[in-house]
Amino acid sequence: MVKAVLFDMDGTVTDTEKIYNKMWQKSAHDLGLLEFSNEDALYFRSLNRIDAKAYIEKKYPGGPTWNEIHDLCVKLVRKQMDDEGVELKSGVHEILDLLKAKGIRSAIVTATDLSRAIPQLERVGLKDDFDEIISAHEAKRGKPYPDPYIFACKRIGFLPDECIAVEDSPNGCVSAIEAGCRTIMVPDLTQPDEELRARLFAVCDTLFDIKDYL
Repeated sequence: MVKAVLFDMDGTVTDTEKIYNKMWQKSAHDLGLLEFSNEDALYFRSLNRIDAKAYIEKKYPGGPTWNEIHDLCVKLVRKQMDDEGVELKSGVHEILDLLKAKGIRSAIVTATDLSRAIPQLERVGLKDDFDEIISAHEAKRGKPYPDPYIFACKRIGFLPDECIAVEDSPNGCVSAIEAGCRTIMVPDLTQPDEELRARLFAVCDTLFDIKDYL
């Protein structure tokens, strides 16, 4: 029986992964790292800081640091959100209403720190629609390690196999899978490869489609 559904935020609940993808590239290019590609930006989805720093240092030694790229990216993302607002992914309200009707608890488990995640959810009117809002920064290691979802399951009070995790990115999916959650991918910028698809509980087109697995 499913007792809780744990949602990633960017690219899963809010349609903001595309903004980060664009601004990772713009930030790197503005800082002189013109070789930084779309594939690099995709690799960064939900990736923890330590591994992200190591990736930049190894692939682009001598260029701008990850901290420099990250700080500019956050600034640019905030400006775009302020200027253009934040859209929701399809099916958000419908699936949250259904979970409440069924008495199934819900949580956000995001790679974004709480200082940015909570205002983002407030902006779209969803802050009070989740029982818990959890950042991977609260765990010892971030995604793709299992720590954020293990931490989230303990916080919400259920075992991982009693929870469904909903993610849009490979790093997030691996984190949830390794924690022992039944993991559903709702692809955003990319589809799962064959190796990841074989490990997933399901792949759905929209958030509301996960109703079939509750």
